Amino acid sequence: MIFNHLGAQPILVAHGTRSEHGTAMIADLADKVSAQIGPTRVAFVDVLGPSPSEVLSGVDGPAVVVPAFLAEGYHVRQDLPEHIVASGHQATSVSRALGPDPELARVLAQRLTECGWKRGDSVVLAAAGSSDAYALGQVRRAATLLGAMIGAHVEVGYIATGEPRIADVVAATRAQTRRRVFIASYLLAQGLFHDRLQGVGADGVSEPLGADPRVVDLVVRRMRSVRRVVPAI
Repeated sequence: MIFNHLGAQPILVAHGTRSEHGTAMIADLADKVSAQIGPTRVAFVDVLGPSPSEVLSGVDGPAVVVPAFLAEGYHVRQDLPEHIVASGHQATSVSRALGPDPELARVLAQRLTECGWKRGDSVVLAAAGSSDAYALGQVRRAATLLGAMIGAHVEVGYIATGEPRIADVVAATRAQTRRRVFIASYLLAQGLFHDRLQGVGADGVSEPLGADPRVVDLVVRRMRSVRRVVPAI
């Protein structure tokens, strides 16, 4: 059933990756969202196009942007607003980012089980990282949510930006607990960041969140949470 309560063009904005598999995962997510709320366009803030400003420039009428990010860092709080202003689009609203959210914690817990994690094993949440303290706080919140879901403490390590680095956290966790260590990949899609996790010494690495039905429903919920479209500039 198609449901777009605002009569607006939905736009899913992701980071972007050179990985064809990763790009296909975002396209799959958008296709599944489209089945619920109508045709959903995709934009990327980095690496590849089209950019949010390019997509918005081609939209007639109101638009609702859903940031497909797992924390509200630089790309969500600065890049995206700049793209909206640059587009000149007069009626654009932006929902909350996807994470942190209990539904994502449920998907993470399932992904851990799928990669061999068992109760008693240690878990480290791996995130891309950010220079934004607010975003890092949201990542820690995601780790807390996952910990509550699996009944265990979850450490946090960063892949690209921020401290502590994921390899250091995996090593320290193994030395402290003397247990197997599994990485919960707090990433939406395949790409360079996920590939880096394979070489940091963990006993297993979960798959990215991808287009899990719960992620699809979360995107739709974020879109529906926007009650009205307001002028961006």
